[in-house]
This record gives sequence, C-alpha cells and structure tokens, in this order.
Amino acid sequence: MNKHQGKSNLSCRVEISDKDILEAMKDIPGYLDITPGDFRELYKFAYNHALSRIMRSVMAKDIMTRKVISVEKDDTLKRVSELMARNAISGVPVVKKDKRVAGVISERDFLSRMGAKNSKTFMGVISECLKGKGCVAAPVRAQRARDIMTSPAITVGEETTVDEIANVFVEKNINRVPVVNGDGYLTGIVSRADIVRASLIKG
Repeated sequence: MNKHQGKSNLSCRVEISDKDILEAMKDIPGYLDITPGDFRELYKFAYNHALSRIMRSVMAKDIMTRKVISVEKDDTLKRVSELMARNAISGVPVVKKDKRVAGVISERDFLSRMGAKNSKTFMGVISECLKGKGCVAAPVRAQRARDIMTSPAITVGEETTVDEIANVFVEKNINRVPVVNGDGYLTGIVSRADIVRASLIKG
C-alpha cells in the first residue's frame, strides 16, 4: 500500500512488564488458580496491556518513512500520475516551494474528477471508457496538482502516538498521513502498513 522509500527506525519488540502482568491479573475475575489454561488467559490479557502501552508510547517519528515521495502544487497531473504509477503508491503529499504541506492527492482525487459519474472506483473509470464516450482522463489533462488535491491536508505531528494515528485513519477513512514538524514542514509519512508493523511482536 505504501511503497515510499526509506525505513522506519523502530525495532518493535514487545516486552511484557511486571505491571502488564499485574494489570492483566486485575482483569481476570475471581480467584486465580494458575494452570496452563489460566496462564494462557493471563498471557492474553498481559499481551493486550503491553500492546496498548506500546501503541500509546510509540510516536510517528519512530515509525514514519522519512524519504517521502511528494509533488509540488504546480506539478502537472501527468507528472503526478506517472510518479504514483512508477512507485506503486496510491497517494502523495503536495508541498509548497518551502516544503510545507499544502494538501494530499490520492487515487480517489483522480477518480472523482475523471467523469465516472456513478462510481469512484478504478473499474468505474474503465466502464466509462468501454462505453466509447471518449477518454475520461480528458477533463484533468490540463490541470495541476493544486487543482485536485485535498486541502487542507490532514497531518500529524512527529510526537503523535501510534494509537492516535490509528484513530485518525479510522475517523477520516484515509490510508496514509503526512508527518510535519512544529513549523509545518514535511518530515515523513505514516501508512496503515506502518501501524500494523508497529503492532507486531518480533522475537
């Protein structure tokens, strides 16, 4: 989903602390008689507490891709589409000359402006093409990034937690979010895939 170059600097290894175990024990009602089954139940609760703790402590700067593929407001949509296709990505941040984030362009922004009247999916566009009514890309050929980008962009700060970012993805129905510093400059990008990787235990 996100093929932006660069790797996050997080090596995510979940260590279950004594506090996690104590909190897990509080979650189990009644008298606790430790058996293999009880241990598995306890581990499940401890794991959930550890994962929750990590999701609240790991920040955008820990998992973001730092080498971000982006476009500028005046770039042609031909260039934007070629860049997205070449890098197999479904969205890019749009930046101003000073690298502050101005907006975001996704596949949906292209599709919604390409004449597929009853559908905003790729197959909807193909369907319109097959009807022989001309190229549905024609309306956007002369436009530039600034003409179709979603603005203002939804962004997060470098110290936004993974838990908060996950909530943004759900609430806004988006798959990636640019990361900016205190001055609004683009410093990275976080995708849903990055969130999933941050949640995994690596032995």
